[in-house]
This record gives sequence, C-alpha cells and structure tokens, in this order.
Amino acid sequence: MIDDSVKDASGLGGFDSYVAIGDSFTEGLNDPDPSGDDRYRGWADRVAERLAAHRPGLRYANLAVRGKLLHQMVEDQVPRAVEMRPDLVTFGGGGNDMLRPGADPDALAVRFDEAVRRLRGAGARVLIFTGFDPRGLTRAVPRGKAATFNMHLRAIADRRDCLLVDLWPVSVLNDPRAWHEDRLHLSSEGHRRMALRVCEVLGVPVEERWNDPWPPRGAVLDWRAQRREDLYWARTYFLPWVQRRIQGRSSGDGRDPKRPDLSSL
Repeated sequence: MIDDSVKDASGLGGFDSYVAIGDSFTEGLNDPDPSGDDRYRGWADRVAERLAAHRPGLRYANLAVRGKLLHQMVEDQVPRAVEMRPDLVTFGGGGNDMLRPGADPDALAVRFDEAVRRLRGAGARVLIFTGFDPRGLTRAVPRGKAATFNMHLRAIADRRDCLLVDLWPVSVLNDPRAWHEDRLHLSSEGHRRMALRVCEVLGVPVEERWNDPWPPRGAVLDWRAQRREDLYWARTYFLPWVQRRIQGRSSGDGRDPKRPDLSSL
C-alpha cells in the first residue's frame, strides 16, 4: 500500500521537485547539451525545463547513468531518490538487461515493481515507460521477451497508480531520423519528441505536437550505400559494445550522474 504521505501531484500544482532515474535513455544520449560541456541534454532535461517554465523554482535531479542495469539503478539511484522525497519521479530501466543473453523479463519485473513501490511509498508521483518495439530498430532484443516485459510494466503502472508512457505503439519514433547513428539511442529530434510526449502525459502545456508527421525524406540509399552504413555501424558501435560485454565493462563505469542533487534550473 501507498502510505498516507503520498502527495497529490496530479497536475502542475503538485510538481515542485523532479528526479529522473535510469540509464542512457534518461541521461540523454545522444542529444548534445547546447552549453558545449561534455554532457548530454535529453528528454528529461527538456521536460524539467518545461516544468520550470510553469513552476518557477522547480528543483531537478537526474541520477541516470549510461549502461546501468536495473539492479544497479535499484541499489544506487532509487534509495537516493527516496531520500530526496520529490514530487515527481520518472523511471525508465531494464533495457540494458534485455540486451543481454538469458534476460528474464519476469524476474526483472519483480525487481522493477519493488522499486516503484518504494518510490510511491516515499510520496512521489511516478511515471514509467514501456520499451520500444524492437522490430525495425534492433534485433538484439527478442521481440517476445520485450513484449512480455512491457506487459509487466503496464500491469505495474496500473497496480501502483503510476503514469505511463507506452512506447511500444509509437510509430512516429520508428523513423530512422528519431535515432542516432548508433541505432540504440534517440537523436536530438527523437529526444525533443519524447519530451513532448512525456509532457502530454504529465499534463504540461506545450505548443508543439510530439507526433507531427516527419517531412519528406530525401533519396533512399541504394543497396551498396546501405551495406557501407551497416559496416560502419558494426565497426564503430557494435563491435566495441560486444567487447565491453566480454570484458564485463560498461560505458557508465566510473561515471557520476550529471545532476546528483535537487537544484533549481
């Protein structure tokens, strides 16, 4: 059960503090920060900026670190978020686990549900995400396992009274222009649209539409050009990723969160 201290944050009037927890999706890869620093912006920063425009003084923390597995988020990020007792938490996790052989979506769901229970018990309104449909994006995640995990996440959102951004049916983000060339992370335009979708679920007024049609594409690459792109992707992104997995390393090893404490934007 959710304790009596849970805040009524059903609208902008209840969001004075916001904590984002997760992995590279929430850290913001690959959406360069306009400040020029060696960091990324991403949809969560964009959502915080829009929240702050309506709630001056909003405090925001982003604890997400690229490459993190769900158990690492639960052990490191969730306790920190509970300690901060924010009005709003966004929680996206499990994607890196699903990329690994032998991933068990049922066991992951149990761990995810316990984390959400703790966040709700601390008084936070929690927004969670299902995963993207891997068909057409990456074959690294078996579609059946992804669908099973998403089924659990929808049930958790219903059981724990969470807000939900269901990404499985979002066809507008199937366009290649929504994705960075690494084929795993959103592009800047993808992050912009994601932020608009999150704002819609939160009830934050926005002027743009997240699902506006994409402009017409230029000439389609011929077969040879597509194979050259595939080879470039394999050398630049896929093989280094495989090597890190073999060595038991992660791109987030030794990296701290970009906004570890609640502070005003």
